[in-house]
Amino acid sequence: MDNISKQQRHANMAAIRNKNTKPEMIVRRGLWKRGFRYRLNHKRLPGHPDLVLRKYRTCIFINGCFWHGHLVDSSTMKNSECCKIPKTNKEFWVNKIRRNKERDKEEQRKLAEMGWHCITIWECELKPKKREETLDSIAFTLNHIYLQDHTKSQFYKPVEEEFLIAAEDDSKFSHNDVASV
Repeated sequence: MDNISKQQRHANMAAIRNKNTKPEMIVRRGLWKRGFRYRLNHKRLPGHPDLVLRKYRTCIFINGCFWHGHLVDSSTMKNSECCKIPKTNKEFWVNKIRRNKERDKEEQRKLAEMGWHCITIWECELKPKKREETLDSIAFTLNHIYLQDHTKSQFYKPVEEEFLIAAEDDSKFSHNDVASV
């Protein structure tokens, strides 16, 4: 049984924001401090990612543990230390969280098909004890993605021609092949 009235519950749920949340602000400040620049809630991308780093072709989703079912077993929908399913109206919440998880997977699949990398950061990973470690991990991952994507395409070009090596015997080449000066 719920301890508060339906009107109070409705007001509480309506007050929950989906933009500029505390976890999102922590990540934004941490990335900015580390020199990363981003756009917020890109409307043209599936799922409207919280942060979009075009240079890195990466979208970052900052998920609340409750709303996105962090560490909840999908088959049994059992509670974990991070995400507690309410005891009242349990069937509604189980279905809602399951739909959210399915939608998240679908949006990330669409982004991957478009060539975007996706990083999901959970609210519990931004607690004070783990915050700096999480932010450093994000920075490391972004730099790794950048190097992986740009090293292959721009800087490394395999050589397909066969060149004469200085130590090779040039007897296999006729002197007629060399243009006269």
